[in-house]
Amino acid sequence: MRAALRQAARAARLGEVPVGAVVVYQGEIIGRGCNAPIARRDPSAHAEMLALRQAARRLGNYRLPGCELYVTLEPCIMCAGAMMHARVSRIVYATSDPKTGAAGSVINPFADRRLNHHAEVIGGLLLDEATAQLKAFFAERRKQQREQNAR
Repeated sequence: MRAALRQAARAARLGEVPVGAVVVYQGEIIGRGCNAPIARRDPSAHAEMLALRQAARRLGNYRLPGCELYVTLEPCIMCAGAMMHARVSRIVYATSDPKTGAAGSVINPFADRRLNHHAEVIGGLLLDEATAQLKAFFAERRKQQREQNAR
């Protein structure tokens, strides 16, 4: 998760919402990603999607059984769907997303027995660090907006 937090910090430096993700296979990071939808002009350029793409290239397969994905913010439905299609074995996230979380906060496709893949989901790893990162980012963004409006 610490590697995912570093990716999130990278996203913040680039002006993106600070979300970072890594894919781990047999104890080795094989995919990294930080949020980049603004820079890439791509609504699918979430940290998880970029990490999954890199991991798939590294393993030479779009299926990633035996892989774990660590992400600083609970995945959205798009990312959860990609993780399911990739057959990721375990998803570990730091902080919940009460508005768009698709690993238990709003919905949980991983627990839906009608679907064909079920991953283990663990939330709360390094919760305080990830939450602080997000809060600091949005506080700074609000400050900048207030300063802009004051001009």
